[in-house]
Amino acid sequence: MTQQNSSSQKNNFRVYLGSSIFIIYIFISVLVFGPLIILCLIFPFPVRYKLSTLWAASVLWVIKVCCGLTYKIEGLENLPKDQAYIVLSKHQSAWETLALRLFLPKQVCVLKQSLTWIPIGGWALSTLKPIAINRDNQRAALNTLIKQGTERLNEGFVVVIFPEGTRAAPGENKKFNAGGAMLAHRSGYPVIPLAHNAGEFWPRYSFLKYPGTITVKIGPAIESTEKKAKEINSAATEWIALAMNEISSPHTL
Repeated sequence: MTQQNSSSQKNNFRVYLGSSIFIIYIFISVLVFGPLIILCLIFPFPVRYKLSTLWAASVLWVIKVCCGLTYKIEGLENLPKDQAYIVLSKHQSAWETLALRLFLPKQVCVLKQSLTWIPIGGWALSTLKPIAINRDNQRAALNTLIKQGTERLNEGFVVVIFPEGTRAAPGENKKFNAGGAMLAHRSGYPVIPLAHNAGEFWPRYSFLKYPGTITVKIGPAIESTEKKAKEINSAATEWIALAMNEISSPHTL
């Protein structure tokens, strides 16, 4: 039930060729954009942010051309205007870590600290104000999330959190960590639930990328005032689960 396999996708020559070209582009583009972003530390933050967004856009353009993978979005009208918020997103692949930059406002992401230690790419990522947490120390990680998350929200950033903590295979439902809901409870900012089926086309642990259209569903805002963290987390979990049932392939249910 929870494993992505080739039964619903055809492993043909185009898939192998397109995926090979795409992975080559990833390596080359990181070597180009990474140092540029790092060098732009001497400039204001928006310069680095625009460069990183340009890189993400180029990756999605290349995967569209080489692999035939596109996406569509439902529910953009649910995004609050002129207000920061917290996005609790389904996490199935690397696709969403790039694509969310293109249709959400100025944002920062919560990620594991070790990612910022990766040469070039990780170093560049560390200049983009991520909320880097040490998962080996849960208490410290939660304190960092709430402290830095509130600071970023007050600065006007959208805070993107993947509450499952790691990528889940299509059809797999991991328990949502409560950190994002606790940030909402403590800060008073609303939560936007987000579902997508990217893992059906960009599987975790696989270099193959399949043609198709990823569906993204953005839910209505979950207000955090006068709500406990448990209530916020439960509301986001339930909405995302229902949305995933609507957009997931029958092969993954």
